[in-house]
Amino acid sequence: MELLKQKIREEGKVLPGDIIKVDGFLNHRVDTALMDAMADEFAKYFDPSKVTVILTAEASGIALAAICARKYGLPMIYAKKAKSDNIEGGLYQSEIFSYTYKKKVTLLVAQDWLKSTDKVLIIDDFMANGFAVRGLIDIVQKAGAELVGVGIAVEKGFQKGGDSIREQGIPVKSLAIIEGTENGKIRFRED
Repeated sequence: MELLKQKIREEGKVLPGDIIKVDGFLNHRVDTALMDAMADEFAKYFDPSKVTVILTAEASGIALAAICARKYGLPMIYAKKAKSDNIEGGLYQSEIFSYTYKKKVTLLVAQDWLKSTDKVLIIDDFMANGFAVRGLIDIVQKAGAELVGVGIAVEKGFQKGGDSIREQGIPVKSLAIIEGTENGKIRFRED
């Protein structure tokens, strides 16, 4: 998606350790018009009429997933990273390693909200090694639901998370795949 790539070129930053900082428009301060355009782009790849729920992980994927869900007229569920007192009943759980926080976390979804009859589209803002997405896939499988696919705004292609998920036969659409960085410049994988 050229609009997203241009935004990354203009406002994204490369930090030490090949960390790609896009928090000025994607996952801290949110450019809602850009997210609306991203939702349109995902709808070209995944047919929203074949989806019953959007799933993401707490916290930075929530904005994009919510905009997609609103645009498609669907509910959105986010996997929590901590059990709160207001969650009743059974939980689907998946332990993952958080690349952002450098520690293990457990993704939690109440069984009340994800059913075996659901057709799930996972939407997330960023994928590097794919741990969060694999955890969400695990939760979909534990629920016995159908995974329609995975939509990612920005993928670090050089960290192979997306490729490992594609190798499982899961449809993945990333709107911008970063192939690498050099001297503070970001190189994109060609579509």
